[in-house]
Amino acid sequence: MIKKILILAGGFSKEREISLKTAKAVNLALKNKKYKTLICEPDGKLIKKLRRFKPNVVFNALHGRYGEDGYIQSILENEKVKYTHSGPLASSIAIDKEISKKFFVKNKILTPKYIKFSFNNSMNKNQIIKKVKNKIGFPAVIKPFNEGSSVQVYICNKLNFYKNLKKLSIYKEIMIEKYIPGREIQVAIMGNRKLGAIELKPKRRFYDYEAKYNINAKTQHIIPVNLEKKNMKKLLNIAHKAHKIIGCRGTTRSDFKFYNNKFYLLEINTQPGMTSLSLVPEIAKFYNISFIELIEWIINDATINR
Repeated sequence: MIKKILILAGGFSKEREISLKTAKAVNLALKNKKYKTLICEPDGKLIKKLRRFKPNVVFNALHGRYGEDGYIQSILENEKVKYTHSGPLASSIAIDKEISKKFFVKNKILTPKYIKFSFNNSMNKNQIIKKVKNKIGFPAVIKPFNEGSSVQVYICNKLNFYKNLKKLSIYKEIMIEKYIPGREIQVAIMGNRKLGAIELKPKRRFYDYEAKYNINAKTQHIIPVNLEKKNMKKLLNIAHKAHKIIGCRGTTRSDFKFYNNKFYLLEINTQPGMTSLSLVPEIAKFYNISFIELIEWIINDATINR
């Protein structure tokens, strides 16, 4: 029997374009293997389309809010249709940088210190800068609590901090995090398998949105990662531990900084991209897992009650 796969894509987050690219790549791979596919936006017609198309599996290619935060997962659970990646609870924990950090800290996973900043407070410019200097120090990283793909993330020094802070005033609250220098390493987990790692050397200051998705950014991808065997084992174990404690399913990608012989976990991504520049497919390929093999594994892993 030909499997029918509904691919959820697009959405309303700032990562819409990445979601559409992921869906395009997944759709092409599945069509080449004779799957029947339908790319669908998560709009008001979604439930009607689900019931009409009757997919065997929904491949969730959405990124960011509403697609990666437990919202769409709850709808799919209610419709009792199998879907890929993590469930409602794990998704909502992982996308919230503050809550996920609390999980990391509780489970003795090293992560950069942070403070929460609310735009409703009455502090003036000098008071804010003083607080950051005393609590975190400069340079500091400012970021929204629940965006992905390094959207609206800025590394700030004392001079440009307030200017960049104002760019995030569209959010009610943001995270101000201690900047960790060092090597950028990302780890892919595939179910219970510690798949592997890749190191990134961006030409830009860090692996931001442009470095991730613009081929002209010329970010250097290094695989295998040059680490001592014991350090590689430690890194993979930390990523696997984070995957488990949050309750993730399917594939995840964890973002690390390696500095002074310590691994700092920045965040865990429950729905890694599947574009031509995405890291999980690249890691999988290095370990002799083709793109379609990866996609079929994700589909076969799909369930409800995730």
